Amino acid sequence: MSARRAARRWIPAAAAAAGIVALAACAPASEDARDHTLTDTLADTRADALTVENCGAEVSFEGTPERAVLLRSGAVPFLHEIDVMDHVVARAGQYPAGYYDDETLAELEEIPLLTDRVDSSGHLQITAEEIVAQEPDIVLGMNENLPRAQLEELGLPLIEEPALCEIQGEEPSFDDIFAQLELYGEIFDRREEAASAGEALRERLDGLRVEGRERTAAVLFPTVGGGITYAYGTGSMATAQLEAAGYRNVFSDVSERVFEVSAEELITRDPDALVLLHSEPSPDGDGDGNADAVMDAVTRLPGAGGLRAVRDDEVMTLLFNFVEPATPLTIDGLEQILARLGE
Repeated sequence: MSARRAARRWIPAAAAAAGIVALAACAPASEDARDHTLTDTLADTRADALTVENCGAEVSFEGTPERAVLLRSGAVPFLHEIDVMDHVVARAGQYPAGYYDDETLAELEEIPLLTDRVDSSGHLQITAEEIVAQEPDIVLGMNENLPRAQLEELGLPLIEEPALCEIQGEEPSFDDIFAQLELYGEIFDRREEAASAGEALRERLDGLRVEGRERTAAVLFPTVGGGITYAYGTGSMATAQLEAAGYRNVFSDVSERVFEVSAEELITRDPDALVLLHSEPSPDGDGDGNADAVMDAVTRLPGAGGLRAVRDDEVMTLLFNFVEPATPLTIDGLEQILARLGE
């Protein structure tokens, strides 16, 4: 089993059982009735109590969550796939329309937005009190200002997308999508829906994979207006996504997720294609808002005109979450890469 694959197990219900026995002993019923009630209640307890592993931490649930609060958008595609978006009572942060289909957008619009304020570092500005006021039984997505330990003290279980965990395991792959989908299926007691959605996503992914091409590419996150250019190595989902599109990541010898890269290094590696990531949709949320600026940030690098990808017009922009974390959106991103660079 992959180190990234969420570990799941039913937790012991001994403490609950002790309380049940005491209640059953006081109940004015026959021995058979008491035994039957005890057996049924124990079965219900085992079915509801669940502990999962997430980001190296054990996360326990006393029952199936019914009031979720979203602090990041990574869980949205999974919740939509298993049809539990109506379990989300509040959301915070940004949810650009360019990522979602009409049905998911309609679901998001029904969920009250607590805040989308961020500080100068891009961190969401929200307090524990604002979250607690929603009376959640699960928080989805970690906020830098509200670490897991603090939420645990408040009795709030937290689930984060594995790619965003501080503790990293094996290299990301499309298997991570299916493992996380299965995890959400268990947490929300939607195992059948998760299995069905996973089967459909696998079939779609298999239909998109390209084999036998010998082309290279790089995935970059340029700084608009000049500055640092970042590249993605094998620690990111970018490498697996490029391989599915029939490309070898020219930075596949770098184990880091993301790192600074110079114009000279990029020219030396000279990829056949470039995928330029950014996180700003258009003002209406539908499309690439600063795509032209992102493109200019790379094509104006010293010596960029000599890059094979620039010379052959094999450069595209892509919203960041179409690459990572590993969610069903990553398959959408693969489809977009193939549509633009697939020939």
